[in-house]
Amino acid sequence: MNRSEMMAAVKAEMPERRWTHTLGVMETSIILAERFGGDPERAERAAILHDVAKYWPTARMETMIKEHGLPEELLRYDKELWHAPVGAFVAERDYGVSDAEILDAIRYHTSGRERMTLMDKIVCLADYMEPGRDFPGVKHIRELAEHSLNRALLAGFDSTIMYLLQQGRRIFPLTIAARNDLILHLQEAGE
Repeated sequence: MNRSEMMAAVKAEMPERRWTHTLGVMETSIILAERFGGDPERAERAAILHDVAKYWPTARMETMIKEHGLPEELLRYDKELWHAPVGAFVAERDYGVSDAEILDAIRYHTSGRERMTLMDKIVCLADYMEPGRDFPGVKHIRELAEHSLNRALLAGFDSTIMYLLQQGRRIFPLTIAARNDLILHLQEAGE
């Protein structure tokens, strides 16, 4: 599937507001890839598909998780996490994506994970800070992203974790693991 076909198919899966977000994530992924030595074309492809299942009915996502061997642990956490692994599955099955790094970037763009790849980091951070995002601290994340992908991503995870704590919600273990791994990486790098 070429880029134009993929964009048209993904756009049909979501409301216009979410498509605008997707365009922002695409633009930001390209910028971050160029800034930090990633592959802009692959980052853009992951960004196009990152929210492909975001607006699917919850029951449909739950069925996909159960029937296709996706981590059922997800079902014990916020539904907002579900679209990422479901989206990676759909990207492979329906959009012909075979690049494991692109699939992982889609799969982990909401939760993060330990030992995130450059592609994982780019797409996750682009999702946090695309131009349409407006939440307390996003300006600081954007400023950090001018110089440090890891520091900006850490600030993004901190923001998410604080929000979840304030809401009294559970925190997905991969997010804690991703944050801790980033701190370790920054310490080892002397940042």
